[in-house]
Amino acid sequence: MADYPLKELDNRTPLQVANTENLDFLATHGMIGQVKTIPEGMPKGSDVAILSVLGYDPCKCYTGRGPLEAHALGINLAEDEIAFRCNLVTVKDGVLVDYSAGHISTDEAKILIKDLDNKVQGLRSAVHGLRFYPGVSYRHIFTINGDFEEVSCTPPHDITGKEFKGYLPNGMGSEILREIMDNSIKLLDRHEINQKREWEGKNPANMVWLWGQGKAPRLETFKQKFALDGAAISAVDLIKGIASFAGLDSISVPGTTGFYDTDYLAKARYALETIDRKDLVFVHVEAPDEAGHIGDIELKIKTIEDFDKKVVGTILNNISGDYRVLAMSDHHTPIGVRTHTSDPVPFVIYGLGVKPDSAKSFDEPQAKGSSTYLSEGHKLMDLFIKGKY
Repeated sequence: MADYPLKELDNRTPLQVANTENLDFLATHGMIGQVKTIPEGMPKGSDVAILSVLGYDPCKCYTGRGPLEAHALGINLAEDEIAFRCNLVTVKDGVLVDYSAGHISTDEAKILIKDLDNKVQGLRSAVHGLRFYPGVSYRHIFTINGDFEEVSCTPPHDITGKEFKGYLPNGMGSEILREIMDNSIKLLDRHEINQKREWEGKNPANMVWLWGQGKAPRLETFKQKFALDGAAISAVDLIKGIASFAGLDSISVPGTTGFYDTDYLAKARYALETIDRKDLVFVHVEAPDEAGHIGDIELKIKTIEDFDKKVVGTILNNISGDYRVLAMSDHHTPIGVRTHTSDPVPFVIYGLGVKPDSAKSFDEPQAKGSSTYLSEGHKLMDLFIKGKY
């Protein structure tokens, strides 16, 4: 939800404009600050940022986004196996029009991915062990045997509206990846699901985009690091995968989608139920990020307000006993650039033993004006749990 000042908002950010009485309450009664969740030179995404948020140094343990999401789907990678994040995207006249294929439904996507998997088995499969695995909406997994870690790939949300030819995988071993992506157009463009989507005025899922590759990482569990039992609530496979590697229980919540229509209240209710039996619950909401990617100012403001009222407010109004709350953005997704940046993000800690500072609200300028700044994001969890870093 973190952003830059926008001229459309009188040089304020969506977070400043949004009605966030609950986040503001945390800020005025707690400690606000900034934290750099994405180290310099590392990918600017939730994979790196969430590792930092949960107390893991991505410089030491990050291997790629693909293996984290693969783990959430129950895919156990062999030692020589590489997992790629696989987006279903929309391309037209050589331009990547939509990184999410109109946020295609999971049911439609599953059929497309399974058909691709059947077709790709005849493409050098004996040598490379190619496989497609269906995930949620436009987010899927592709696996291949071999050394592809040094291949350069570009996230599709970084090139929306651009000619994609210059952003295809490159480097030694990338030929097979480009061949697979090119062949996917030939299969998907004619697929009956896409013909129906176009007839309905929806963006077709007429290409796969491979990126975020890596081998399975090795993480010590959250309990080993912090002596606490924890759980995670998210609709996104990436978060579920990180949670699984960290030994956090992944709590399935009906009605959560990873999109604007997610059931915010259900996430809060399940968090309250879970905290009765766990030491810590991590609640992740994707909607403001999606609004940033499509560049919709009003929608981003609405998703922030929904998060504030339905998640933060519900938890604050119903939690009891001794507790602490950490609220934050994992990274910026500015409306103006429609992709992730590595700027430090605002955070606030409220609750037992936390001394209030002089913040008036929860937003980027208030956080930047604080004297609390963590240059290493993985140390924030120590501050949250132990009160020091």
